[in-house]
Amino acid sequence: MQCFSKFMVLVMSVFTLFACSQHESSGEITVLRLGHTLDTQHSVHKAMEFLGERLEYYSDGKMTVIIYPGSQLGTEREMIELLQIGSLAMTKVSASPLEGFSPDMKIFSIPYIFKNNEHFWRVLNSELGSDLLNGVEDFRLKGLGYYDAGSRSFYSNDRPIKTPSDLKGMKIRVLNSPTAVATVRALGGAATPVSWGELYTALQQGVVDGAENNPPSYHLSRHYEIARYYSLDEHTSVPDVMLCSLPVWESLNSQQQEWLTKAMQDSVQFQRQLWTTSTAESLAQVEAEGVTVIRPNKQPFVDAVKPFHDSFTGTHIGELITQIKAM
Repeated sequence: MQCFSKFMVLVMSVFTLFACSQHESSGEITVLRLGHTLDTQHSVHKAMEFLGERLEYYSDGKMTVIIYPGSQLGTEREMIELLQIGSLAMTKVSASPLEGFSPDMKIFSIPYIFKNNEHFWRVLNSELGSDLLNGVEDFRLKGLGYYDAGSRSFYSNDRPIKTPSDLKGMKIRVLNSPTAVATVRALGGAATPVSWGELYTALQQGVVDGAENNPPSYHLSRHYEIARYYSLDEHTSVPDVMLCSLPVWESLNSQQQEWLTKAMQDSVQFQRQLWTTSTAESLAQVEAEGVTVIRPNKQPFVDAVKPFHDSFTGTHIGELITQIKAM
């Protein structure tokens, strides 16, 4: 009951934020409130700032974005729920938690279905990628586009992860996704969902023995201060997804929707360029801080998850896996 009350306070406060419009003498300015969980130095946050700049450019100042970073407005799931009721305009979430709303999004949490980054973007830019993004509309959400979140790799406190057998008995923090949980279990670890904002403390206190994420997130979160081994097994490529509240989207006129769509397209291209640079810089910086970066042979990891892949045979997800591999 206490948790419900806390959430309702959050809902009402964000609703108040969204409901407050700004005006100037030339007419009303449409203000879109955008919440996310990342650090302000993250490439995705910088891309959101660029989104706001481009939106103001295309709209000639008639539309603007106000960003609330660092989980100010709640967890990813809480912000998705705020979008569904129209109390928040936009948020960025990892595709993994979206599977709780749109089941097809679990495809991104299945390990080793993309051969490389080029294959990954070929899929996202295909009709299949568009269908996955549009599928969230059934859940009062509007998918605006994908941001690059690279590949997720394991990091650990006490011992390096060089083969799947090294994961045995280790408590590994995962995203709040049943498929992410199943992936770690398939590799021999004990999957433990923990919110991003609580993970530093969980690592510090030994609640978990390690986690998995991309290099910029590992670096900017300062998790490397505790988890000193980073193994680049690159088991999954889970994009970030920019979402708009469907009720908010439908309240915009066609011209406003076009401005926002064009601004998002510009932001995606801008972020992809930033991502390549930030990934290389993050790896260099954690190595300079004394982190042991491991580049394991990936084949044993690929072999370990084959039964997991086979478990989807004859299902809709199995069909998606086949389509993706064929690309």
